[in-house]
Amino acid sequence: MKTLRDLKDLDGRRVLVRVDFNVPLDSDGAITDDARIRAALPTIDELRRRGARLVLVSHLGRPKDREPSLSLRPAADRLAELTGADVTLAPAVVGDDVRAFADNLAPGDILMLENVRYEPGETKNDPDLAAELASLADVYVNDAFGTAHRAHASTEGVARLLGEHAAGLLLEREVSILTSLLSDPARPLVAVLGGAKVADKIAVIERFLELADAVLIGGAMGFPFLAAEGHSVGASLCADEDVALAGRLLAADEDSKLRLPVDLVAASSASADADPVAIEGVDVPDGLMGLDIGPRTAASFASQIAGAGTVFWNGPMGMFELSQFAAGTRAVAEAVAAAPGVTVVGGGDSAAAVNLFGLADEVTHVSTGGGAALELIEGKALPGVEALA
Repeated sequence: MKTLRDLKDLDGRRVLVRVDFNVPLDSDGAITDDARIRAALPTIDELRRRGARLVLVSHLGRPKDREPSLSLRPAADRLAELTGADVTLAPAVVGDDVRAFADNLAPGDILMLENVRYEPGETKNDPDLAAELASLADVYVNDAFGTAHRAHASTEGVARLLGEHAAGLLLEREVSILTSLLSDPARPLVAVLGGAKVADKIAVIERFLELADAVLIGGAMGFPFLAAEGHSVGASLCADEDVALAGRLLAADEDSKLRLPVDLVAASSASADADPVAIEGVDVPDGLMGLDIGPRTAASFASQIAGAGTVFWNGPMGMFELSQFAAGTRAVAEAVAAAPGVTVVGGGDSAAAVNLFGLADEVTHVSTGGGAALELIEGKALPGVEALA
């Protein structure tokens, strides 16, 4: 994979930079978390320092058409605040008007294209769209790890059309940290996995059963494992498909690496006004649903994390968005932040949790790409990375 160090003279040259500014917005269109924009700043600053003329491309949400509510205007404004630069938002993704803006850039200037998913050819990796994007620049840099597992026009197609291409500093760091976690982790390696469905993460669990010394299972994903062991799960999220998969994983766990909850917090509904019910064991009564791991489980998981040489965490331990069901996720987040070894938070809700609890700066690395991180761990090739070879 080529990196910024492989790019030579950039002074005055136009560089198309794929960034991931898919940031959350509130009902008024204001950014509620700018972490992904801030994560791209080292690459943007380095390219500007080297005199490049920058054309940024990103998606936002999943627009069905050119929905004004999914314009990148808030991201452009926030980037201007963070960099102190004039950031121009193009009127579209491609076209003559956009090309005129790109042609008129001065060294250090920043042009942000509109939401690339306004173009239906983006997710289809349309060669015509890739060619139009390529016509806007001399060099391509991909710094959007969160989309590196997608073969889209702005992540894969354009990279193959521009002979000079490289990974940005964020993408390089993501790939380096995650691959080293798999190839040469400090021991013991502890994986903490949560979330909703076993089916979504079965390949990751199987990989960690091979590589890790312990695999801690929490969140809704724990209930299929408990059901497979014969426990009652009440109204907890638990699909039959997931129970079968969990049973297969338990049978394959010859070294007893899987660690499951030993107590739970439940409620009659997953709502803000629901009263939490402590369950001493793991059998959930009818009419209740498990919504968090209990305090004994949290303490046990925290102890395992504290003794780890390397920790990988992906997936919350419960419905942490509701304060009465956040204790388990908070305990894991605090344990990961305090752990003396290498600590990697694998994006998604886990990243949201460490940000919510103010702990993001206390872990080794918070990935900006949950799906991409998991696919890399599974051993899959990432099209956006492969195109930078």
